[in-house]
Amino acid sequence: MKLQNKVAVITGAGSGIGREIAFEFAREGSKVCIADLAMEAASATAKEIVGAGGTAMAVEMNVIDEIQVEACVTRVLETYGGVDVLISNAGIQIISPIVDLSFENWKKLLAIHLDGAFLTTRTCMREMVKAGRGGSIIYMGSVHSHEGSPLKAPYVTAKHGLIGLAKVVAKEGAQYGIRANVICPGFVRTPLVDRQIPEQAKALGISEAEVVNNVMLKRTVDGEFTSIQDVAQTAIFLAAFPSSALTGQSLVVSHGWFMQ
Repeated sequence: MKLQNKVAVITGAGSGIGREIAFEFAREGSKVCIADLAMEAASATAKEIVGAGGTAMAVEMNVIDEIQVEACVTRVLETYGGVDVLISNAGIQIISPIVDLSFENWKKLLAIHLDGAFLTTRTCMREMVKAGRGGSIIYMGSVHSHEGSPLKAPYVTAKHGLIGLAKVVAKEGAQYGIRANVICPGFVRTPLVDRQIPEQAKALGISEAEVVNNVMLKRTVDGEFTSIQDVAQTAIFLAAFPSSALTGQSLVVSHGWFMQ
């Protein structure tokens, strides 16, 4: 097992990509904390992992609530004795032209993606430094960490920002054996993406099929969505990487949509 006895905090792990990462980490021997604003979904995920023979706990966490973030990590420390991996995955999407985008929605999206990443990073990184056994911090970026798309100004801005944060964490964490990297998936068929399809169809004045084929998948090499398993396996690779040779980087997992 690549992550035997490692402790991972995964935000937004009650559903979608985060949920799959939690299952894959548990299969590789990690003890996982399912941190999610939706406590019912988090509890169901943790229960299913335990039922399959893994080790998991569910904690209600609003990633932009400093007190909740610190309380969550404290519970993890009390239960599992440390934190080895942070997967900063929680996020939302808002589809809107810039001219129609409210300042409230701009701030809301940036807060969840960037403030949430900062608060969870700071809290987990402090514990990693104290423990002196290194660690891995992984941010869930996007192809939009490198590319722009219409109707997604705050999302693209936030995902670009995560790369900057990872680079700083990689440099500050190096002396403590803490690595930081960003996973940049293409479109993954999750509920978040499913909601975007009719929204983009309406905003662009095209059919939902055209959104899928001509907006989301047109630039891939095979016309396929990235799978949640693709992303989860990339997270395992980054978390288990044995040295600081791989830090401060972004790995694009997009069926060739974006090629660095």
